[in-house]
Amino acid sequence: MGFADTTSAAAATAQVKPFFDKETCTCQFVVWDADTRRAAVIDPVLDFDMASGKLSTTNAQSLIAFVREQGLSVDFILETHVHADHLTSSQYIKKHLGGTAQICIGEGITKVQDTFRRIYGLGDSFPCDGSQFDRLLKDNDELPLGSMTIRVMHSPGHTPDHLAYLIGDALFVGDSLFMPDVGSARCDFPGGSATTLFASVHKRFWTLPDTTRVFVGHDYPSGRDAQWVATIGEQKRTNKHVNAAVSESEFVAMRTARDSTLSAPRLLHYSLQVNMRAGKFDVDPDSGDLALLVRVPLRIPKAMF
Repeated sequence: MGFADTTSAAAATAQVKPFFDKETCTCQFVVWDADTRRAAVIDPVLDFDMASGKLSTTNAQSLIAFVREQGLSVDFILETHVHADHLTSSQYIKKHLGGTAQICIGEGITKVQDTFRRIYGLGDSFPCDGSQFDRLLKDNDELPLGSMTIRVMHSPGHTPDHLAYLIGDALFVGDSLFMPDVGSARCDFPGGSATTLFASVHKRFWTLPDTTRVFVGHDYPSGRDAQWVATIGEQKRTNKHVNAAVSESEFVAMRTARDSTLSAPRLLHYSLQVNMRAGKFDVDPDSGDLALLVRVPLRIPKAMF
């Protein structure tokens, strides 16, 4: 289903503040309703040093400082999907903004949890019902944001749980689309599909007005500064992978060939095991500190031994 009301009249203008994390090339956002100052945070990053295993909160503190400076009230922390390239700071932000914001993700999280529970050998004790999150969202759900509405759009392809969020004239697409000169996201993760991503782009995103602003979840600039927004019209005309002139078969062939050459994200195992827990950690029984033992599966050919 599309959202017919967004094409029949000019959509309200959402206020958007981007925060770009150079370490993971992630675009984080604070979006709010100017009339009521009600706000949402989208895809926040927790800083992580892989060599030492230490976490820090520079990114999260920047978002929190902005929210406070602007006098915003954050109602929702929205995850577009279980990220494989950065750790979420959703729990930290929720705690330090008073603990009332709801951490939300798509209902497809249950499938993702079940898949990676088995990959990481977490056993039946790990719940795969999405209960780690405050709210699971379905396609076409609506959330109030002051005088505006957050409309939930299931947009699988990169991952099966992937969502986009339409807030006024702003569409937050996570890892489905990137800037037109970068293209589209990989589709070779478990449950991913280039055919499905093509359908998400054409049947959901392309049905919105050409003036809709598209905010992307990552940028990988080459010879330019980081960017994070283009219009639907610009994406249709110039996206290097999935513009309106590219057929489904062409996109699938390109995406399949390209994905076969890509290496795993640097923070893959850390990100998945933290993010599918909604950014929650265990309590170390000795020190009382928060911690998480991350499992890394080894792929050993049968003929090796």
